[in-house]
Amino acid sequence: MSYLSLGKLKKRFKNEVVLDGASLDVERGETVVVFGPSGCGKTVLLRLIAGINEPDSGTVHIAGQEVTYLAPEHRDVGMAFQNFALYPHLSAFDNIASPLSARGVARGEIERRVHEVAGLLKIDHVLHHLPKALSNGQKQRTSLGRALAGNPGVLLLDDPLRNVDAKLRYEMRLELPRVLKAFETTVIYVTQDYKEAMALGDRVAVLMGGGFRQVDRPASIYKDPDGTDVARLFGDPTVNLVPGTIEGGTVTALGARFPLAVSLADGPCQIAIRPESITVTLDEATSAGATPVDLGIGEDTHAVPVELDAVTPLNVRAVMLLRTADGRELLATCSEDEASRLPRGHGRGHAHIRAADLLLFDPAGRRVRPGERQ
Repeated sequence: MSYLSLGKLKKRFKNEVVLDGASLDVERGETVVVFGPSGCGKTVLLRLIAGINEPDSGTVHIAGQEVTYLAPEHRDVGMAFQNFALYPHLSAFDNIASPLSARGVARGEIERRVHEVAGLLKIDHVLHHLPKALSNGQKQRTSLGRALAGNPGVLLLDDPLRNVDAKLRYEMRLELPRVLKAFETTVIYVTQDYKEAMALGDRVAVLMGGGFRQVDRPASIYKDPDGTDVARLFGDPTVNLVPGTIEGGTVTALGARFPLAVSLADGPCQIAIRPESITVTLDEATSAGATPVDLGIGEDTHAVPVELDAVTPLNVRAVMLLRTADGRELLATCSEDEASRLPRGHGRGHAHIRAADLLLFDPAGRRVRPGERQ
């Protein structure tokens, strides 16, 4: 059995079913990020693992022991909340030490553990401060330190970076994996930020519709989503979804025919195209003698006539709004250096798309992979 095992958990509040048979296995020392839209039950799941709430049915096992109905203090679980939940009358030191003090740990050992955790989290210089004197970043680290100080077998993190500024959020995405690996604890991390999920998780568990829609490595979920509902959750800008028609080993979409590497029955389908998979050239460039190969696009691409409607900077990349001949909108991305050579207004050109970059789904939105049949 995995170190943390959730078996068919169900939970409803009045007439609302929040979890409906959610199952998940997490190995010792693994960080799994539970990711999904607002209201999908992420925090409820943590509360069931922690023992704050009881499930209507299903089981929770930790280290091979069923703890479904054990009190929180008997579960070897630590938890950090998005609102910090610090004791306002205690210093940062005493907040971190509070779970150890409650268990009667010797003072010398408390001193050692608190300073060890504070050093890893880089807050040892503010241990004597009350919460009101701490920045939000220091409060967040103090809350995390309190959860880690007891060296729990399972650490539950409820969107802990939600209430900190963008700079600190970026820094903590880099620091947290180092801190968590140092404690070798098993982590369930909840977030609504797909970038956070991709950065922090050994695996990402997508929670939707009361259960886990897909559980896989971050890169695998991004490149190979199980459905259009999952594909839409990852990416900024979001994935392009367009209708297509399968016929004789090819799929027709956006006025182009793409060869298929899958064996499928003829009929309608849905196609997802990531914005970064679209390369745009303007007619002025190609008419001047350049070819797709000259532009580094490759011979296996298919050109779709488009009109460039707008170019918008987005950090180190730019987003292009394209419009096909039939009026369909597409989003594409490019580097800001490439964007600087594009007109800000309208321009005619081509969107070059490789058949290998198409993500194919059946009409119901379920992923179809090589070797599968409808």
